[in-house]
Amino acid sequence: TFSGLWAILGISLRLERKGQRGSAIATCMAETSTPTSTPLSAHGINPSGDVHWNLDTDALVDISLSRNEGVLSAHGALVTETGERTGRSPNDKYIVDDDSTHHDVNWGDVNVSTDLATFERMRAKVVDFLSSQDTLFVQDLACGAEPSEALPIRIITQNAWHSTFARNMFIRPSVEELASHTPEFTVFHAPHFEAEDASLNSECFVIVNYAAGEVIIGGTRYAGEIKKSIFSVMNLILPRKGILPMHCSANTNGENTAIFFGLSGTGKTTLSADPKRALIGDDEHGWGANGVFNFEGGCYAKVINLNPDEEPDIYNAIKEGALLENVVYDEESLEIDFNDGSKTENTRVSYPLDHIENSISGKGMPSTAGHPKKIIFLTCDAYGVLPPVAKLTSDQAMYHFISGYTAKVAGTERGISEPTATFSPCFGGPFLTLHPLRYAELLKRKIQKFNVPVYLVNTGWVGNSAQSGASRFSLPLTRQILNSILNGHIDDCQFVNDNYFGFQVPKTLGDIDPNLLNPLKAWNDVEEYHRSARELIQKFQDNYKMYDLGDENILNAGPSFT
Repeated sequence: TFSGLWAILGISLRLERKGQRGSAIATCMAETSTPTSTPLSAHGINPSGDVHWNLDTDALVDISLSRNEGVLSAHGALVTETGERTGRSPNDKYIVDDDSTHHDVNWGDVNVSTDLATFERMRAKVVDFLSSQDTLFVQDLACGAEPSEALPIRIITQNAWHSTFARNMFIRPSVEELASHTPEFTVFHAPHFEAEDASLNSECFVIVNYAAGEVIIGGTRYAGEIKKSIFSVMNLILPRKGILPMHCSANTNGENTAIFFGLSGTGKTTLSADPKRALIGDDEHGWGANGVFNFEGGCYAKVINLNPDEEPDIYNAIKEGALLENVVYDEESLEIDFNDGSKTENTRVSYPLDHIENSISGKGMPSTAGHPKKIIFLTCDAYGVLPPVAKLTSDQAMYHFISGYTAKVAGTERGISEPTATFSPCFGGPFLTLHPLRYAELLKRKIQKFNVPVYLVNTGWVGNSAQSGASRFSLPLTRQILNSILNGHIDDCQFVNDNYFGFQVPKTLGDIDPNLLNPLKAWNDVEEYHRSARELIQKFQDNYKMYDLGDENILNAGPSFT
């Protein structure tokens, strides 16, 4: 049953802060206190305490504060901590190997198999644990803004702040839709339950059972596991329908839609938040028969070194309803120090899409758009070898999509003391349920069908390496480059072939120093440039051997020493 006391207290506190009174409380109660058509007993959960069904964010935040799950920052955002695990735990992720998955899943280090007996054993423990809690929070949501492809989901958790995260990140059905909501995938989220099972890697586990339509998560408070588990689910079910799931951001001006592939730290979220274009989403999308659609209803952005001048959209989104993780703040003023990474470099904020004023969601429309007119691969090259922008052939696009290159640099992760090349196939390796070739083939077919040009944009170092102590390529200049791609001006440029990678590099582009556009000219120490290039090329070639598609055209589209 719904615990009215907590809800009324929490909502009253928030309404008092807003200077509102009276009937709004009754309205909110009526909209959020009713269970949907599928009771918890259908999942085997028999709650011993209160169950909060589909509370809105205001109520969830107030309950979080009353339970000491977090504090309110000076921005009005809820601030929480995830404990020892401040990021995903890829070594603790499993998929049940059965008839529904055995022949499709790309088994290996990313997709580790487990058996049904292990899943059922751990599921029973999680269900018993959740049933014993004095409070549970349920959110009935959807993944996928395209109505025909929307996956109804349910998130059951023991923490109000995790329920807030789920509500921020997924699509929130209307009151009418909730009445008939039937989850096709359910996440049993027990962040404070730690496993003691010899068949698992650690006390943490994320196990997906496709046949049952269930995910069980335990032993980690890092909220990103909730959204990424559902992303992995979409990565299996959508390609079966000919739909490409993508780890990308996307924006549009209504006629010209662009998608931005890129790994963490390349600027995917920052660069897609463009005041001149409406944001579709910042992380996970599908490309189907009608065009691009967002999987999510919110954004999950990194905030380390967040600069309000360079990233005003993200900064301004940090307000009431936003949720900050693992940031450092002043205990008296409650001001956030976004430059302090002492807890983790992976500081995060989640917020609904409509917190971005210039988003499709903020305009009251579904987060969908037409077929892309531009595709952009973002990379942060710490070796200083890649140009700030290059135009790719279709075979080069396949090579770099399969490679998914970026680089980690000193200070971004513990133990990283020098530039480290990172390759993640399809720019989303940890979440690919199928073989990367399946996604690459889907992308190639769509590029050819809709004649979409592909560009590589380097947001890392140009003219020197990260070890030199120099700064990354200017963000304003990167925005100039993106504008030239999106408005088509780059197509009027003269191009030359890159010395090592063979793709086309513009000779000039607006008022950008021409020497910056070509790595061979950008380096003062040409010998050091060649050394760094040879080192990076070897890493590309070694990596590609793991994903050789047997296509000589794609192989020859990669970098070479000649």
